[in-house]
Amino acid sequence: MFAREKLDKVIDRFDQVEAQLASAPGADDFVRLSKEYADLSPVVEVGRKLIGAEDEIAGLEDILADPDGDADMAALVREEQAEVETRAEVLRERLKVLLLPKDAADEKSAILEIRAGTGGEEAALFAGDLFRMYQRYSEGRGWKLELMSVSDADLGGYKEIIANITGKGVFARLKFESGVHRVQRVPETESGGRIHTSAATVAVLPEAEDVDIDVDEKDLRIDVYRASGPGGQSVNTTDSAVRITHLPSGIVVTQQDEKSQHKNRAKAMKVLRSRLYDAERQRLASERAADRREQVGSGDRSERIRTYNFPQGRVTDHRINLTLYKLDKIIEGDGLDEMVDALIADHQTQLLAEEGEMTG
Repeated sequence: MFAREKLDKVIDRFDQVEAQLASAPGADDFVRLSKEYADLSPVVEVGRKLIGAEDEIAGLEDILADPDGDADMAALVREEQAEVETRAEVLRERLKVLLLPKDAADEKSAILEIRAGTGGEEAALFAGDLFRMYQRYSEGRGWKLELMSVSDADLGGYKEIIANITGKGVFARLKFESGVHRVQRVPETESGGRIHTSAATVAVLPEAEDVDIDVDEKDLRIDVYRASGPGGQSVNTTDSAVRITHLPSGIVVTQQDEKSQHKNRAKAMKVLRSRLYDAERQRLASERAADRREQVGSGDRSERIRTYNFPQGRVTDHRINLTLYKLDKIIEGDGLDEMVDALIADHQTQLLAEEGEMTG
């Protein structure tokens, strides 16, 4: 059964919000109420369908309970009852997922950070492959990707690349990408045809807004210096590069891609806020569920999460033991949705199990 009392409260709140929106609220209230209305709408839509189905089942049961009922009619009613029960069960399962606690960061845009790990130049090339995968995936979903910081490798790819991806629900779909990604393939420079294993780390941070994280200027050390290009040569004649150190946490962010010191500082602060916000989310998640093996938001980035095996054309996500023989589609960004959907479904299953333990 579903939590009827909980659903009734949601429907009551939805009706209140609808009435408040109809009364022409001020601009700030309109934005807040519109968001709440949009969040509640899917729950109420499914909930009302379920209430209707359960009322229909009760009516059919009343017909069957009539001792003077016709036998042929009863057979038809039982058939209809089975169909409505099946529909109601589907609605119950959908409602359970919709009523799960929401991650407050899910609707946010995200900061994507990719760094080459073990494997030298091949790791840098793989970091480039991963970046292009997320770039194409973002394009396919209509998100906007803006480069924030790039450190090119000598033979191609990236030592490090940071980008801002903006759009609705970016973090919800990319948050499970955080971790160590491993690649197995024969490098172009390998004459003997041996398979090499390399790795790159991915971090996906929810983009923090001023209201999410308060950064005290007194906690910052800001250094400016002259930007330099490959080989150390100066690429700018002014001190436009910025290094911001957050003293309490020790987090350091550098930015030199822009010619303007003001723009570099703004970009560095955006990354710093997101890293601090992510660290706070991880701390809270750990406190809430210290005994969970795998907790969302903790993103244990030392753990290998996925392997891309080029000779066999397969991608394996080790967290959910899912292997897809679609490496070419996934690395092009087209097939990534199937992996992401499976990770989200697994996470929802875990949450449902935890909800059951708490209410059981």
